[in-house]
Amino acid sequence: MHQPRILRELRASDHVHRSVKAEVRHNLLTKLRAGEPRFPGIVGFDDSVLPHLERALLAGHDLVLLGERGQGKTRLIRTVTGLLDEWTPVVEGCEINDHPFAPVCTTCVRKAREMGDELPVAWKHRDERYGEKLATPDTSVGDLIGDVDPIKIAEGRTLGDPETVHYGLVPRTNRGVFSVNELPDLAERIQVSLLNVLEERDIQVRGYNLRLPLDILLIASANPEDYTNRGRIITPLKDRFGAEIRTHYPQTVEDELTLIRQESMPDIGADIPEHLLEVIARFTRLVRESTAVDARSGVSARFSIAAAETAAASAVRRAAITGEEHAVARVCDLPSMVPTLRGKVEFEVSEEGRETEILAHLLRRATAETFRNRLGGADLAPLTDKFAEGSQVESGEMVPAAELLRRIGPVNGLAKIMAKLGMGAGDESPGHAAAALEFALEGLYLMRRLSKDDLDGVNVYRT
Repeated sequence: MHQPRILRELRASDHVHRSVKAEVRHNLLTKLRAGEPRFPGIVGFDDSVLPHLERALLAGHDLVLLGERGQGKTRLIRTVTGLLDEWTPVVEGCEINDHPFAPVCTTCVRKAREMGDELPVAWKHRDERYGEKLATPDTSVGDLIGDVDPIKIAEGRTLGDPETVHYGLVPRTNRGVFSVNELPDLAERIQVSLLNVLEERDIQVRGYNLRLPLDILLIASANPEDYTNRGRIITPLKDRFGAEIRTHYPQTVEDELTLIRQESMPDIGADIPEHLLEVIARFTRLVRESTAVDARSGVSARFSIAAAETAAASAVRRAAITGEEHAVARVCDLPSMVPTLRGKVEFEVSEEGRETEILAHLLRRATAETFRNRLGGADLAPLTDKFAEGSQVESGEMVPAAELLRRIGPVNGLAKIMAKLGMGAGDESPGHAAAALEFALEGLYLMRRLSKDDLDGVNVYRT
């Protein structure tokens, strides 16, 4: 596709100059009418958060996403750039992405006056029209808005020359989407610098007589005020945001499962059967609901993602040590998640010293719930009959799948058990069969139909 390279060509084309918010509104309406996905990769917000976000964008509002850690606020903000035009023209070399039809910075205004219709035009992809700043206490007004550039002064320009200004992140994202993450962490005197950006749509730099009208969509994220004592959003700034939208954690096990599948690393090298992913999803939900956990801090979606990756890594480690051809995670890999995940959870002060015990208990509950959901009505008599004469089966993290199957022996109805656990025709390896049988054994133990001795990571199942 030919893109005009000078202003004359751009005027002769069918290009229409729209503000960022008008651009977002137009493209959002187009997707809504066509029934296309508006925010790809966002899970569990379809009927709650996204309708509010769409209304805010259609209204042309700057907005704040408010929610606990790990609820996907930043991920959601980044998807908004998908509502921008794929390509947009800018004055070539402009630091703040001026539109060739309406330049605003001193340099571009001078160029446009001198060059007229020969003004050079460059094109920016929508991925380049996004700016982001994590608000930290050491963030300065210069970082966000701009400051005097001492190098330009040293080159001989006068201090009052507007071209001596070094623009900050906000003006450099002009005609784009700018995100301030964890806005309450920004010092109050720095938050004041955003007041003009949101209301008057311009910036001021160190007393310069510089009015720079910005075309920008500003989206901030914040934790609820009762969660953090590090700061707050000042009232005048809060008033200038057009919308405040609350986010939340996945509300169903299915949403949690979708999130784990989507976000966990695909290249660890191990297969995690569906029933183990369900255990992890239920485990995460139980941790969030536990009275032993500080509800104000929340339990991030990264908790379940890290859990799945840890279980897969445990299976890969076993395969490397024992020589297994194909690594498949099993129930014996789940306890390794507990010490790994302990640091991701804020516990109530009264539970100090019991963190590992609490997480291990919740993991057992999640396993039991998944067993009831998946195998609650299954005929497991052929498996329990193997223990009728006092025999026992030894398993553990370092027991290869083939060896575990040898110890258990043939089990009638194994295919039905695997089918109930979501294993299809392609999941017929020894690793998958061992994963199914070990999960059944663990479930029978948790239902008190078998006993289990845990001896330094070696699990002995018996009657």
